Amino acid sequence: MLCRKAFLLFLPLLPFDLKTCLYRAGKHTMRRSSAPSFSLTCIALAIFTLPAMAQTNATDTGTASAEVTLPQVIVQEKAQEIGYQPRTATTATRTETPLRDVPQAIAVVPAQVLQDQQVRSIDEALFNVSGITQANTLGGTQDAVIKRGFGFNRDGSILRDGIRTVLARNLTFTTERVEVLKGPSSVLYGTMDPGGVINMVTKKPQLSFAGQVGASVSSYGGGGASLDLTGPLGDNGLAYRLIADTSNVDYWRNFGQNKQTVIAPSLAWYGRDTYVRVSYEHTEYEQPFDRGTVIDPRTGKPVNTDPRKRFDEAYNRTIGDSDFFTVQAQHTLNPQWKLNTAYSYNRNRYDDYQARPVSLNPTTGILTRRPDGTRGALSQQHVGQINLQGTMQTGSVSHDILTGIDAEDRNIYRRDLIRGSNTGGFNVYNPVYGQMPNSTNIDPAQSDQRDKIRQQAFFAQDSMRLSEQWVLQLAGRFQRYDQIAGKGRPFVVGSESDGTKFVPRVGLVWQPDKNWSIYGSYSESFKPQSSIGNVIGTLPPESAKSWELGAKWDSPSGITATAAIYDIKKRNVVVTETIGGENFARAVGGARSRGLELDLAGKVTKQLQLIGSYAYTDASVTNDPKFNGNRLANVARQSASVFAAYDLPDTSVGRWRTGAGLRYIGKRAGDAANTFDNGGYSVADAFLSWERPWSGRMVKLQLNVKNLFDKNYVSSSGSPIYVSLGERRQAVLRAVVDF
Repeated sequence: MLCRKAFLLFLPLLPFDLKTCLYRAGKHTMRRSSAPSFSLTCIALAIFTLPAMAQTNATDTGTASAEVTLPQVIVQEKAQEIGYQPRTATTATRTETPLRDVPQAIAVVPAQVLQDQQVRSIDEALFNVSGITQANTLGGTQDAVIKRGFGFNRDGSILRDGIRTVLARNLTFTTERVEVLKGPSSVLYGTMDPGGVINMVTKKPQLSFAGQVGASVSSYGGGGASLDLTGPLGDNGLAYRLIADTSNVDYWRNFGQNKQTVIAPSLAWYGRDTYVRVSYEHTEYEQPFDRGTVIDPRTGKPVNTDPRKRFDEAYNRTIGDSDFFTVQAQHTLNPQWKLNTAYSYNRNRYDDYQARPVSLNPTTGILTRRPDGTRGALSQQHVGQINLQGTMQTGSVSHDILTGIDAEDRNIYRRDLIRGSNTGGFNVYNPVYGQMPNSTNIDPAQSDQRDKIRQQAFFAQDSMRLSEQWVLQLAGRFQRYDQIAGKGRPFVVGSESDGTKFVPRVGLVWQPDKNWSIYGSYSESFKPQSSIGNVIGTLPPESAKSWELGAKWDSPSGITATAAIYDIKKRNVVVTETIGGENFARAVGGARSRGLELDLAGKVTKQLQLIGSYAYTDASVTNDPKFNGNRLANVARQSASVFAAYDLPDTSVGRWRTGAGLRYIGKRAGDAANTFDNGGYSVADAFLSWERPWSGRMVKLQLNVKNLFDKNYVSSSGSPIYVSLGERRQAVLRAVVDF
């Protein structure tokens, strides 16, 4: 039974009669059972079988050597970047490809930038990328990123090493670099919104020994410690990496703590023809569930209170843990062809509690609240990938080919939904805490929330070099999906659909010389309709079409730059219409985003490096009975950023490095109804570092000051009573010893 369910992942490989039988059986099982429908054993068997089969036709492997050419799609190489300058990316093509050869905009936040800025969250990393703003983060508990006007928490756009995740927080101390692919990406990554994907590239085991220990303290109170070790195990090509990180930092507002512990061991084997990596990351966390502030309807701005004083209670927090397990393998069949396989299981489990704001009396300052919570929330996902990549020649045309199958089973589940009673008496102008206890009342109608999707797909991509100047890229994906969502005891289905979908991508690149490339592309995306709270039944999936034109410059001096204009049209958005006194859900809504983006990074002089961006984004609703013409929420019309680092001349006491940056986010609509705006803001950051050898070890001290001028600003919002505030000034001192 379990193997049969697991085998559903790989339906595209099976004969038609067997596919049909298994698909129907799996669909029936999915709608009857809440248990995960995968067998880890079966999938792992499938993954390791293929390389083993391929191995029988390959040359016998001998003693492993560190000199062997390693698989670029998996192994992080120094050649990917030089300081601030990115050279290649794996996200857009799922192969190691020079940025100038890809007919889509790609932005990379390199390892050196993450280090200089002491980045600790995905939001901080993406400050450096054009066209990205923060979405509703569910009180700061979820990664929520808007790309080119589209995106929300849990939208499936965040990847780790090319694998989709359901984790609440995806950037940890294991992250090496961040890659952002702009625009619709369904061809290679399946169901998602059309804004793009964000890939966390993690640190990999290396065949040479390296180690680092670090410790930090924060001006908020508290600090953290970290360990990163890697090296060989024997002389047979086996390598390990062990990463551990823990932090306990006081929240920047008047109460709360951010706690996180990560342990991430991994092993890699570098054979002559085969590479295998097994990695595991376990995270335990506790963080404030902070709904921020509320809007004064008289002014359309946040209420005039001390931003450091919260409007909730000490029990407002999320406590959880997560796991991310991955097996990746690559086998070189011959000098032209490689076989890649991967399997991943990731899950996130949490409980949360909040004093939820309900309404505000702006005259008296009385905020009505309700004690709510979620117990036993569990999101989990199985992903299987098999692909073949290689090169071939047809006449004068060379082909870089990628083809394969993907399979995914995702289940988002929230067991007990706690709902208390509305309670007044809390004054935002003179807050007194501890007057409203947490509730234990479980609401059966809201509990057992579930959103399940199973999908299998076949994809193919051909990058054809027609001449020295011209590259034509053709790609397509055929996907089968089965989705169901709903809630309640007894369970009530909110949405249910299944079907197939084909999405194409076409791109053309012109390279007049070795530094420039001009490109144009057309791409599509889709996402099945999903509704837990409202009954919408079976509706066609959301779909989007995008046109993009751009230019890329890779200068010999060390600067990489991309300029792009785009137009994305999204349709089949669900809207509610009242006809004859009854409400009906219809897939007739639409939205459009168009804009200009600029990204650059690299070395200006021998001592000076910078990364910068600018975006103009015009995103609005194009077809909706209530919101037609409204701006999309949390999308800034204009945004920009710049960060520069300078290496000071060496001194007798060590080497010094300093840097500073500024980011600007323009005015944004605060909600879908455009009832209020979140004002624009500018925030500055700075750092100073020092390092020198000490007793055969390299010692480094680095001081970062974030929000240098202590700016008070709104980072995002979900409604007039869910308005998130950006963190105030923080100084972080970190000490590191390399060995």
